[in-house]
Formats: sequence, C-alpha cells, structure tokens
Amino acid sequence: MKILIVLTYYRPHTSGLTIYAERLAKAYVRHGHQVTVLTSHYEKSLPYEENQDGVRILRVPVLFRLSKGVIMPTFGWKANRLVMEHDAIHLHLPQFDAAGVALRGRLLRKPTVITYHCDLRMPPGALSWAANQAVHLMNNLAALFTHRIITYTRDYGENSPFLRRYLHKLTVIQPPVELPTASEEAAKDFARLHNPQNNRPVIGMAARFATEKGVEVLLEAMPAVLKRYPNALVYFAGAYQGIIGEEEYLRRLSPIIKRYEEGGNWRFLGNLNPDQMSCFYQNIDVLVLPSLNSTESFGLVQIEAMINGKPVVASDLPGVRQPITMHQMGKIIPIGDSVALGEALLTILEQPALYIREAQPIRERYLPESVAIEYEKLFETLKNEMR
Repeated sequence: MKILIVLTYYRPHTSGLTIYAERLAKAYVRHGHQVTVLTSHYEKSLPYEENQDGVRILRVPVLFRLSKGVIMPTFGWKANRLVMEHDAIHLHLPQFDAAGVALRGRLLRKPTVITYHCDLRMPPGALSWAANQAVHLMNNLAALFTHRIITYTRDYGENSPFLRRYLHKLTVIQPPVELPTASEEAAKDFARLHNPQNNRPVIGMAARFATEKGVEVLLEAMPAVLKRYPNALVYFAGAYQGIIGEEEYLRRLSPIIKRYEEGGNWRFLGNLNPDQMSCFYQNIDVLVLPSLNSTESFGLVQIEAMINGKPVVASDLPGVRQPITMHQMGKIIPIGDSVALGEALLTILEQPALYIREAQPIRERYLPESVAIEYEKLFETLKNEMR
C-alpha cells in the first residue's frame, strides 16, 4: 500500500506530534508499505527532498509565517498529485492545509484518516487570533471531509471542544512509543557527564520549552523539594532556545532558572537522540509533566519513562491523566498546582517502590508495529466500506 502522510512540521523538528509521525512512518515501511511524508520546508538548511529509513520526505517551500503556522502557495498543487498517486491518506492535526487534502481524499475515494494530536492555542495578539480562527475553520472542514478521526484516548476525545463534535467518527488508537535500551556503561557515562555527584535525587522534564508545558509550575515547586533535598537536580531534556513564539516565555523564566543553574540544581540538556533519551530516563528518579492546557493530549514521554521503570507526576488534564490511571505508575496533580507537585515529588522520592510496575507489558502495548497494525486494519475497513 502507498501511504501519504501530511503534516506541517516533520523531523528534525521535535515535538510529540513529529515523533509520533516519524515512528509510525518507519513502522509502515517495515511492514512493506511505500510511505511519503508531505511537510513544510520550515528550515532553510533542510533539503527539499530526501529519504530517511525508507520514508520519502517532500518539503514544500514556505513563503512566510503566521505565528507558528506557515504559508505554502505550492502546497495544493503538490498535494493534488500525491493524493492521486497514493492508496491511503494519513493527516496529522492541527494543520491549516489539512482540509484541502482531506477533500481530495474523499473525492478520489482514497481512505483518509486524521490523527488529532491536541487542541490548538496560539500566543496572544491580533495576528495570532486571526491565524487561530483560520486553522480552526480548516480543521473543522478537514474533520467533515475525512473518513475517521483517531485520538489517543476516549477521555481526551470527550473533553476536547473540537473532537466532541465528531464523536461518531472517533477511533481510539494508542500512540507509538519506542526507545533503545541503554547499556549500563552508557548510562554511567551520561551520569558522569551531567551529574558527577551521582548521589542525589534527579527530577526529569522532557519537553520543548513552551508556555503550555508548565515549566513555571516546576520552578515554583522547587523550594519545597530543595528544603528536603538541597542537592536535588532537574534535568531538562528538549529544545529551550530559539523556539518560535516562545522567546518571551524563556526570557521571563530565565532569571529564576539561572539561580537554580548557579546553585547546581538545574541543567539544560538540549535535544537528545533516542540513545541519549534512554540514558536520560535511566538517570532520573521521577519524570514531571506539569502541562497547563489541552494542547497536551497524552504526553508520550510518560510512557517512555514508564517503560524505563520511572514513575511520573502529571497534570489532571484529559488524556494526560490516562497513562498514570492505566498503569498506576505515579501521581496526578491539579492543573498548575505547584504545591501539589512538590508534595507528589517528595512522596515518590521517599517511597519509589510504591510506583514501580513491570515494564514489559507496557512496552509491548505501545510498540510502533502494534500501532501500525491498528492503522492498517482501519484503512482496510474504510476500503471495504467504500466498496
């Protein structure tokens, strides 16, 4: 089967959405499918066309940006040709250009599905508001044209203002999660590089440095943690500089973070490759996900932590609360509650054994191959319905 995947940003851009799309694309290839990714040429240094692990990537020129969105005048022409050439269409939302692709899929009778990753919230400002309205309109049109909409959990679908309108089209498929296993020596090398003391609790956060991630909630919880563990350390894994639309957020929190950096309680690790991420999880005691709104719908990093035997503290957001609810490996806190976060961290650090479960069943449930099979079944179901 020839599968066309369409999304605004693809790798090497780092987000839960792009990691999901990359893992699934590669799993499709391993299952014998021909896969093309249609995306934006958001970074000038990237090639317009390349092949990565059997996945053909086509990047469309960007004329200009609107907040976090991109305008690509030639996108429709390329999409029209590619939809005709492929057997199934897989769209990832939020995405401004999805409606036109979904319409083409329906008119040409190609099984077309949308994976809806999260609700969209733009930064403040008139231009962002206008861009937000445009994307909402196009997302709704895409939802009308598509044959099915996939969400990670029913919990998120029933609570999302967008997805609630389309529950009759909703299908739940777990997200793909995989990481290589870190060797004992690699994990020790990671510790020697980033935490030479190696005898103190380490709190991990793996995310882009973005407003919705709730970094300030962790910062506000730190005094309570440091009162009990003065040498506690935070590893922040992920991009934190030059993130489009988040420059002011970083400037606002930088003075507080700098104090913790100077005190040896905070370390930025930057973007880590999969092997490094495995070492990251092996070297933390607990992961935090203090997200603030519905732009976070699950948190793949929670599963990554759990399959490495590490508990999680996460916000009580629809979808985000599900990994802990399902696997009983951590604590759920009220949204934005730094006091509750501090208390939850101390509880887990003092009694970690209460929050550890067998990792292998969790790992198998989220394997990209398992997820790809569910999508393949869905595409076949849609083909049969069309007949």
